Amino acid sequence: MSLDRIRLARKRTIGTNQTTKALQQSLAKQVYVARDADTRVIQPVLSLAQERGVPVLWVDTMKQLGKACGIEVGAATAAILEE
Repeated sequence: MSLDRIRLARKRTIGTNQTTKALQQSLAKQVYVARDADTRVIQPVLSLAQERGVPVLWVDTMKQLGKACGIEVGAATAAILEE
């Protein structure tokens, strides 16, 4: 699975709180979720993405997702806001 799209996105959110806000405001075009993130952390994001019809891509680890987003720490979720 390629993370190029999130890596090259001009506008994105990083983290569960920011991703949740983007979904609530119908700004998220695609959501990325780390498989190793705590279920109670990612479940609200998954539910909201499904409710809003936003595609979800799974990433193996939080570390991989954080690195793709250009941060030094792991990220449970991230989202692309525009193409």
